Amino acid sequence: MITAIDLFAGLGGWSTGARLAGIEVLWAANHLPAAVEWHSANHPGAIHICQDLHQADWSKVPHHNILLASPCCQGHSFARGKRADDRQHDASRSTAWAVVSALECLNPDMAVVENVPEFLKWTLYRAWEAAMNALGYSLAPHIVDCADLGVPQNRVRLFIVCTKSKAPLFLRMTKLEHVPAASFIKFDIGSWSPVNKPGRAAATLRRVANGRRSFGDRFLIPFYGSGSGLTGRSIDRPIGTITTRDRWAIVEGDRMRMLSANEGLLAMSFPLETRRPKNHKLTVHLAGNAVPPTAGQRILESLISAA
Repeated sequence: MITAIDLFAGLGGWSTGARLAGIEVLWAANHLPAAVEWHSANHPGAIHICQDLHQADWSKVPHHNILLASPCCQGHSFARGKRADDRQHDASRSTAWAVVSALECLNPDMAVVENVPEFLKWTLYRAWEAAMNALGYSLAPHIVDCADLGVPQNRVRLFIVCTKSKAPLFLRMTKLEHVPAASFIKFDIGSWSPVNKPGRAAATLRRVANGRRSFGDRFLIPFYGSGSGLTGRSIDRPIGTITTRDRWAIVEGDRMRMLSANEGLLAMSFPLETRRPKNHKLTVHLAGNAVPPTAGQRILESLISAA
């Protein structure tokens, strides 16, 4: 049995993907109590730690084959409108060093680190890469649209495959047919409201009008962002990136509603049976921070096949 641990585990996208790939997750950690609570609910067989991983005692982590990690991405993503002197973002970027600390002590055969592509432009990326190389790991960065791996969402992410090999191990992954947003949207549920209700923002009405011209009666609009943020989005293609706050609304004729928490989880490719908080806002936050399980599964299956 191939085994793994999950750093910055969140709701458990990596762990669920690993399970689907036939990998047993032995240990998982996150600093957020709610994340640990719901990861535990979905992965009861793993040991769970709620801790800032800068202070982790790696000697207590069980032996494993693959280390999975998703250090904080907000300090790298331009979506946050970050400034170079923002200390909060400096602190979030520093979480990547916990991966180096863990690998130095634990020394597994392989690791996969997920983040946004901007991670490669981090001022300290070369120093981080050099530290990984010093520990014996060759790094193979893959920039992937998760829609190409079967996730019903256009979500471009970086997956760095780290192996104890002389040359970096670049994975051969089959590009799959895209799964449309229509696969998880339900038009007979949810709290709908009239498009033209009093107080509706003019920008929202413009997005709806643009969407109608392009896609007819049924389509998606985001409440912020460029691109489809101005024109609407067809439900016959993957949804745009799911974020940590409500972004997407469904329009049908003269009514509209926000994407439900369950639809958000399905857009991330979490299984239907995934246990989640009753609180909508918390679920959206945890889902938006996660690795899409189907993407994790495909990455890990390709890694196992190639290793």
